[in-house]
Amino acid sequence: MEKRIAIIGAGISGLLACKYAVQKGFNPTVFEAQSSIGGVWTQTIESTKLQTAKEAFHFTDFPWPSSVKEHCPPGSDVLRYIELYAEHFGLLSYIKFNSKVISIDYVGDSDEEMLSWEVWSGNGNPFGSKGKWKLLVQQLGDNSLAKYVVEFVVLCSGRFSGLPNIPDFPLGQGPEVFGGKVIHSMEYSAMDNASAAELIKGKRIAVIGSQKSAVDIAAECADANGAKNPCIMIQRTVDWMLPSAFFWGVSFALLYGNRFSELLVHKPGETIIHSILATLLSPLRWGISKFVESYLRWKLPLKKYRMIPKHSFLQQASSCKIFFLPQNFYVKVEEGSIVLKQSKGFCFCKEGLILNGESHPLKADIVILATGYKGQEKLRNIFTSQTFQNYIMGSSTSTLPLYRQIIPPRIPQLAIVGFAESFSNLTSLEIRCQWLAHLLCYTFKVPSIKEMEKDILMWEKYMKEYGGGEYKRSCIGAVHIWYCDQLCKDIGCNPRRKGGFFSELFLPYGPDDYAGLAPRK
Repeated sequence: MEKRIAIIGAGISGLLACKYAVQKGFNPTVFEAQSSIGGVWTQTIESTKLQTAKEAFHFTDFPWPSSVKEHCPPGSDVLRYIELYAEHFGLLSYIKFNSKVISIDYVGDSDEEMLSWEVWSGNGNPFGSKGKWKLLVQQLGDNSLAKYVVEFVVLCSGRFSGLPNIPDFPLGQGPEVFGGKVIHSMEYSAMDNASAAELIKGKRIAVIGSQKSAVDIAAECADANGAKNPCIMIQRTVDWMLPSAFFWGVSFALLYGNRFSELLVHKPGETIIHSILATLLSPLRWGISKFVESYLRWKLPLKKYRMIPKHSFLQQASSCKIFFLPQNFYVKVEEGSIVLKQSKGFCFCKEGLILNGESHPLKADIVILATGYKGQEKLRNIFTSQTFQNYIMGSSTSTLPLYRQIIPPRIPQLAIVGFAESFSNLTSLEIRCQWLAHLLCYTFKVPSIKEMEKDILMWEKYMKEYGGGEYKRSCIGAVHIWYCDQLCKDIGCNPRRKGGFFSELFLPYGPDDYAGLAPRK
């Protein structure tokens, strides 16, 4: 039986999936809608920098160029690093550029047959006995359509691109009544630097959002226009924003990136000993969160600008919403070039925006919606099968059902890489792609469908407990090592990667710890 593999997307996850598949002897085809590789890193605003120190954000077998000196390099350096990686491992020859996958359709097994399966794909293997995927691909150069048939699909299309989340408005209160321009942050980020600078220069701008893209865009607008035309940043929910990765001299990695920190939380599938420890150590867990919050309250004028979040820092960390402020962000707030506002809702009027509870309009020329993306819907839309679409969407109270954050138990011969988040997504992606490559060459098998679904529910319970209302972000950050332990055990390699009791317990885990995962001999 042929083992043709299609990888959709040539961002970091797609490149990693390709590299490790090739390493195992496969000949994958990567479909990329754009004319270049890099995914979200091809569309970042000029001021965007890496959110993780480059020492903790690198491929396990490819170091940063010596020419990159900054601790947190700018987006242009990150993109060039990704390009060098692809060139070094000869990945470009596997990529079909300007090739947008319109749909994927599984054929060979009926819905009734698949419902009767007790194991994934009917036989527990990544390659089913007769099933195949049909891909409809649009060639963006001439808009022609091409069809491909493969035995396995890896979806690496990303959750922070493609389908923007645009708020709904009552009739007569949406962007159509506004006299200015409304764009999503996706459109702004896709502009070249000169066009973006021309768009915002001398304009009254309102940015809707509270996460990284919102603060970066607000800071960029403030640099362009100063206090004469201040940028209004409107937030529904106030989040903890970090000036650096150190709190009272202690690094974030020491507080939340080692095995000891994970002893403080209840983990999916934990033993009774782990459960007792997490319960006994809960006061320390609370204290570390307050330790960080106390520093942020001292360092930043949060109370003055009513920017103290109602949720704990631990909850935000557990939902992977941690991000760093642009340089001198609060200096810009103090000088009046950024104005911070909170509102549970807003609507448009001809002059600009009307915030909930305010009668006078907030005048604006441009409104930039930094309101996120509909990543789950983007995944759903690529499937032809209504049944598979329903599996992807789940319910309003569930996460995307993925075993090991990779395999949808009831969708055969398919993996999704890049949906779940972590504190360092590059490391998580590389470990998953190593795991997937081992699965594809039969190093191990996944358990039964029921066992996979039971495991998914355990992880969902954890995410709801610690991530609160943001559980659907599928964040594994606060238990990243515990998660990687499961992948290592599946492959058959030692999950203890440090060597030494104290280093194993207290030193942060990073990319170097997961190089070349291989079964024990």
